[in-house]
Amino acid sequence: MTATLPPTAQVSTLADPSLALSDLKLSDVIRTIPKSCFEKDWRKAWLSVLVTVIGVVIGYCAIAFSPWYLLPVAWFFTGTAATGLFVVGHDCGHRSFAKKRWVNDWVGHITMMPLVYPFHCWRILHDHHHVHTNKLHVDNAWEPWTVEAFQAAPSWLQMGYRALRGVFWWTGSIAHWAVLHFKPENFSKRDRPAVKVSIAVVAIFAAIFFPTMYFTLGLWGIVKFWLMPWLGYHFWMSTFTIVHHTIPEIQFHPKEQWSAVPAQLSGTVHCTYPKWVEVLCHDINVHVPHHISVGIPSYNLRAAHRSLVQNWGEYIHTRRFSWQLMTQITQKCHLYDADRAYRPFDSLR
Repeated sequence: MTATLPPTAQVSTLADPSLALSDLKLSDVIRTIPKSCFEKDWRKAWLSVLVTVIGVVIGYCAIAFSPWYLLPVAWFFTGTAATGLFVVGHDCGHRSFAKKRWVNDWVGHITMMPLVYPFHCWRILHDHHHVHTNKLHVDNAWEPWTVEAFQAAPSWLQMGYRALRGVFWWTGSIAHWAVLHFKPENFSKRDRPAVKVSIAVVAIFAAIFFPTMYFTLGLWGIVKFWLMPWLGYHFWMSTFTIVHHTIPEIQFHPKEQWSAVPAQLSGTVHCTYPKWVEVLCHDINVHVPHHISVGIPSYNLRAAHRSLVQNWGEYIHTRRFSWQLMTQITQKCHLYDADRAYRPFDSLR
């Protein structure tokens, strides 16, 4: 099956691919994906839960029995496995884990609870990101500041933004989690009851879990068995999300210039990671089809991606994870530029 662009779009592809895509609707792209990619399979869904539970158990056994010099390896593995908890909750938030809403809500709360992530708060904010992907001043995920906004900010805030866009990118999801997810006033009145339930769930969990750990394992036990794997999880959370939407070729657009198909198809990155990371994180890196339709379960993302590459491959950005890639992102992709997508901080001198 090959997608056909409108005649006006075909002419414009030589000059600017985004112009061709802007003539299309998301439904045009979705129709090129096999219907089987949208089908929910409860066996595959619960298998993903089993893989994550096994990975987390192996990780905690490694933490418990490893000598001190191997703890960083055990922490990193466990944090990677714990990222699978988030990805299962991510499917639940998009209602692509189970057919019944109450199952999605319960599993979503349970899997995100150890990460101290309020499920409905994340779900609602994340839906906003999907609706407004790469829309300047509207998207809430790694939106670059304008030069004017950066220069107008107080010096302490400038320093914080420099850090999050630089060598401390891996803390970006921690800042996002802390600033946005625990304030009911950040949400509409319609959503606040659900938001308060999710905040209460993680508050009750924390009130029981952390004192229990402290009295049984001490402060070092909390650091060893929770904080360090949690930081490993946030390393991947921050890395996945910044790479998904931040390379020099990807432009954010003001509302009046924004179009859904270019934003969702060409505004995100398919990045290849080590296989063990992709398995433990349930292919969250296969991100382009997820932005075309959030209804595609994680276990069907690869099949959907193959279809998109066949039909829309010239519009898809592909990378392989490396420190060179992260260096490019953290040294060049800092501030919004209307012509070049990004300006580095050094250009302000």
